[in-house]
Amino acid sequence: MGPVSVKLVRPEALIKELARYLKENRLVTPPTWATFVKTGVAKERPPQDPDWWYVRCASLLRRLYLKGPIGVSRLRREYSDKHRVGHGKPHSAPASGNVIRKALQQLEAAGLVTKQDRKGRVLSEKGRKLVEDFCDRILKEEQQAPA
Repeated sequence: MGPVSVKLVRPEALIKELARYLKENRLVTPPTWATFVKTGVAKERPPQDPDWWYVRCASLLRRLYLKGPIGVSRLRREYSDKHRVGHGKPHSAPASGNVIRKALQQLEAAGLVTKQDRKGRVLSEKGRKLVEDFCDRILKEEQQAPA
């Protein structure tokens, strides 16, 4: 059986498993400021999940698989949120570029992501194989589980 499409796997399951893998193998490490920072201007508080950095990195891997090559500015819009100020209507506000940039730099250092000249970042062969392996594993587990 060839590589499985990421679209066949539930995003939550894939991101959860990838995040666990990234954490256990120490491919990425949260910066010291990660416990204090918001993920965007539209957020009121920092994330409550202590492992949010690994989840964001895993989510970036999935996004790069589906939409790569993609740059930081487009990823900021992908992770945007509604920003409400006072009585006015909410408007879209981009996510934190620094969080996305640092996460991508760590994924690059791990060899999972590479830069394409003037186009943004794309998954490397190692990153693509990692995502496809996890998709295969998750689909096999779902097929074996009783309904």
